[in-house]
Amino acid sequence: MSDPVNVLVAVAWPYASGSRHIGHLAGAYLPADIFARQQRLAGNRVLMVSGSDVHGTPIAVRAEAEGVTPQEIVDRYHGEIVDQWDQLGISWDLYTTTGTDNHARITQAMFLAQLANGHIDKRTTEQYFDPEAERFLADRYIEGECPHCGYADARGDQCDNCGRTLDPIDLINPRSKLSGATPVKRSTDHFFYRYSDFTDALRHYLNDKTDWRPHVVNFAKGWLEDEGLLDRAITRDIDWGIDVPVDDLGPGKKIYVWYDAVIGYLSASQEWAASDANLSGEPDAWKDWWENDASRHVYFIGKDNIPFHALFWPAQLMGAGNLHLPDSIPANQYVTFKGGKASASRGVGLTIADALDLFEPDALRFAMAAALPEQADTEISEEEIARRINEELVATWGNLVNRVLSMVHKNCDGEVPDTPGREPDDTQLLDSVDAAFDDAAGQFEQVELKAALRSAMKAAQAANGYLNATEPWKLQKTDPRRASEVLHTALSAINGVRVLFAPFLPFSTSTISAVLGEPTGWHRDPLIPGTPIPKPTPLFAKVELNL
Repeated sequence: MSDPVNVLVAVAWPYASGSRHIGHLAGAYLPADIFARQQRLAGNRVLMVSGSDVHGTPIAVRAEAEGVTPQEIVDRYHGEIVDQWDQLGISWDLYTTTGTDNHARITQAMFLAQLANGHIDKRTTEQYFDPEAERFLADRYIEGECPHCGYADARGDQCDNCGRTLDPIDLINPRSKLSGATPVKRSTDHFFYRYSDFTDALRHYLNDKTDWRPHVVNFAKGWLEDEGLLDRAITRDIDWGIDVPVDDLGPGKKIYVWYDAVIGYLSASQEWAASDANLSGEPDAWKDWWENDASRHVYFIGKDNIPFHALFWPAQLMGAGNLHLPDSIPANQYVTFKGGKASASRGVGLTIADALDLFEPDALRFAMAAALPEQADTEISEEEIARRINEELVATWGNLVNRVLSMVHKNCDGEVPDTPGREPDDTQLLDSVDAAFDDAAGQFEQVELKAALRSAMKAAQAANGYLNATEPWKLQKTDPRRASEVLHTALSAINGVRVLFAPFLPFSTSTISAVLGEPTGWHRDPLIPGTPIPKPTPLFAKVELNL
């Protein structure tokens, strides 16, 4: 067994501006949890962090529309998001917010380090001003036509259609979201991060990423070849955000959200190290991940966040010095819902809350994992989720567990029999289950989570095929000893397959573990003869939709 590795599982920070939908779940949060759970089982030291982004202009925009404070919006939706992560079994080491004193302090420290290193400077620039509202407009307060693809409703910071990040000044026919007025340009002073300082370094960095998903590395490389990295303002004329740690700009300026949000991965790691969740009690434990060349950093994001994580964040880390860069960015593509891209801001798609009303958490996790948009956009619907649950999860895995445990309970005196099978069919089944661990481990290493799920399902199907071929319910009448061997073998297979499913199905795996014992690692543990096997109840309920 190889030595444990410190693995940072860094997960995109959702805006606390509205309800999250299943596109978010499939895009970043479920894949991250599946990966983190498997890495822990494999013996690695995992730190999985994220939090709610509370400084985004979507929050301020929504607050203005509702006539409430941004903090009221944050409190409402951060609580909802945390509750849904709990319901779904997302196994954070720390889920926090960008509104903590810790995050502000570390953001300001990074700013000052980059300023001292010559990578931040002050410039006078033109920014849109709403003449009716009499205020400067941050990116999300402006919409207009994308200069790259012509999309009519591009935001001031990014086009949802082509995925390009934008500067509001570039929009064609811009309009204020506050008043609908046509904004005018006015001069204002801001701090700029000199991203252009790192164009060559990032080319070398990306050239080493031969194992990244093609759409991720090609997107990032294409960006560099098209225009290089442009210097970007990292402060704004807003009153909702982190204070600028120097006074050069005067009042009314804050550090802007897309500079500070990615720093959350570092600040959350430090917050975790200083908290009771860090069982080592060492407040510098975060350095085991961030100042350790042997660590591995895996970032789970949607494809609209690729430039921020493959280009801007590495450039910010380079500018601060001596911090570990992203090793892998397995950005997923989009989930489409009835023909349209799932979007919280545009109200397209099934919310997580609605999905949890319809489906059990493990069942929802299974169906979404089977449809993860790892290489291409994936269409999903309530009907397809229900079909996968009923025809795959319930029919293959749930029924296997239920019928084997029921037969052991009934025919083996309610306990694990001491009758290991030794026939070729018995050995072949268990060998195939054990081989699935190696197959799935390689798939997890490449963050090919759908393939790893298929490996688990293939092992479950092999166990079902073994039962159908050996027919222990008939053997019980003609050869009870052989029936006991078959049931021991089938139960041994289940004992392994439940570990293969554990990253995907934490709740039902815990139910099985309450009977067979906790797994000791990423392998099949031997059964303990005499372990009580009570009469089981079904792991999953068949879904009946009333749409």
